[in-house]
Amino acid sequence: MRFAPDGSFFMSAVAAATLLLAWLSRWTLIVTLPLAALVFWFFRDPERTPQGDGLVSPADGEVIEICETEHPYTGKALKVGIFMNVFSVHVNRMPSAGTIEYLEYAPGKKWFANADKASLENERMYVGYSSEDGPVLLTQIAGLVARRIVCRLKKGDRLERAQRFGMIKFGSKVDVYLPLSLKCTAEIGQKVTAGQTVIAVRGQK
Repeated sequence: MRFAPDGSFFMSAVAAATLLLAWLSRWTLIVTLPLAALVFWFFRDPERTPQGDGLVSPADGEVIEICETEHPYTGKALKVGIFMNVFSVHVNRMPSAGTIEYLEYAPGKKWFANADKASLENERMYVGYSSEDGPVLLTQIAGLVARRIVCRLKKGDRLERAQRFGMIKFGSKVDVYLPLSLKCTAEIGQKVTAGQTVIAVRGQK
């Protein structure tokens, strides 16, 4: 099982604490081993293969929002909001191949990530890239539990479809703004898998 490098600190800390407490008393393993297993489970990073042609989901979770909206980077776009719970794989992936053009970090609040105002008021990271279909925007949104957004991209980076680009530690929400020329195949309530589930394809709406 592969683990996300950005979880190394947490995994090392919980492993060290488990060993130390076990040295003091083996009975502590009743509590510490399940907690350690849970932390390692949080930071798992399995390999993913797209299930077909089209743009893939940037995050594991449930589709909770699909609507037409507008953003300065994309102009008019179709927004698909994906809620990640604490048990989701937290690693985020590129929906399609493209070149990073726009990066903006916005500090903010810690509303529940599935609240309507979270997309505009919570701490978030905007990642915009040019693709053969037009501009695509990703928004990593921190929530009530998630306390750190990880995004190590820089302008000019070229990434491939389903490639890892960051993570939100302990889950939250990812919004993806798609060109209106694409046909959305995702549905409200659908469970999606990052880098695997196709959420949009080329074709008329």
